[in-house]
Amino acid sequence: MASQESLPLRRLKAFQPLNRLTDDQLVLLASRAERRAHGPGQRVLERGVRDGLDYFLVSGKVELESMDGRKSVIEAETEQALNPIARLQPRMYDVTAVKPCEFLVVEQDVLNQLLRAAPVAQVEMDSGESQGEGESEEHHLLMKFYAELRSNQLKLPSVPDVAWKVRRLVDRDDTTADQVASAVSADPAMAAKLVRACNSPLYRGFSDVRNVRETVVRLGMRTTRQLVTVFSMREVFKSRHPSLQREMEKLWRHSREVAALCWVLADHATRLNPEEALLAGLLHDIGVVPVLVQAEHHVNLFADDTNLHSAISELRADVGTAVLESWSFPPTFVEAVRHAEDWGYEAGKQSLSWWMSLLWRNFTP
Repeated sequence: MASQESLPLRRLKAFQPLNRLTDDQLVLLASRAERRAHGPGQRVLERGVRDGLDYFLVSGKVELESMDGRKSVIEAETEQALNPIARLQPRMYDVTAVKPCEFLVVEQDVLNQLLRAAPVAQVEMDSGESQGEGESEEHHLLMKFYAELRSNQLKLPSVPDVAWKVRRLVDRDDTTADQVASAVSADPAMAAKLVRACNSPLYRGFSDVRNVRETVVRLGMRTTRQLVTVFSMREVFKSRHPSLQREMEKLWRHSREVAALCWVLADHATRLNPEEALLAGLLHDIGVVPVLVQAEHHVNLFADDTNLHSAISELRADVGTAVLESWSFPPTFVEAVRHAEDWGYEAGKQSLSWWMSLLWRNFTP
């Protein structure tokens, strides 16, 4: 069922990235958008479809099911519903209405055009003066990034192969330790790191483990999955340009420091799983990686550190969310990445995003 009734501007501004548009742009968007309703049990979106549309959940509840059968639920007016539902195309999830649902449906091309014309907050120079003409070039590039992100043209990093295989295996209920060990052993360097970690004081038992299977049994499936992902992340932080590789190195060091703090806090002060907290810390700035990779094609502009860090600040949350969604990470990790450096964000106590925002407030120079 479809309706042409428009949502109030206040409601439109609750969605991302609609909150970047001006009131006039939102009025224009509303005139081009469509309202669609679905009853319980009705299929809203199908995996593998590329339709060029964004679905914003206005009311109700939906269930997302990935290719490997993993399911999650998103309810309207929650953090998970701020972004378009299953926005990457082709769709990576089947989406089914759990309760009566209503969606605002927008053509991606229309939204991209509006985002390219949307104002960007000016970056202030040390002297207090704005960048003037330079800001328009930065604005153009930022809007190009947004358009490429929303139309799936921005190249996102791939989760390393061994980490992807192990995550897929552990998410299945019938997986054995032998199967996980076989997947890890396909990467000898990863196998050596995992065995070494298991024999460290943190996980050591009465005797050292001698092979990958014993390691998986001692660590457990969940910890094995998290550690394999952690160990494989180093390969993501790469750039072919020397100056940008230096930025990647700084980003990697910062991510490791935050990850270590997350582990300590989770282990001593919360009920969170320390390995999950460590992984969230390591991934909290994953959205910066594609920005730095894309900057390789705009070296003259990004030779100015002010422009580079402004683009990172603007894009890190949206791109990080897209990266983890493309890697099929659970919503808790996506939420933690989106709000990791949001000083004013208030999340549920003991959630990953709550601890990430706490870390940012207390450990940022």
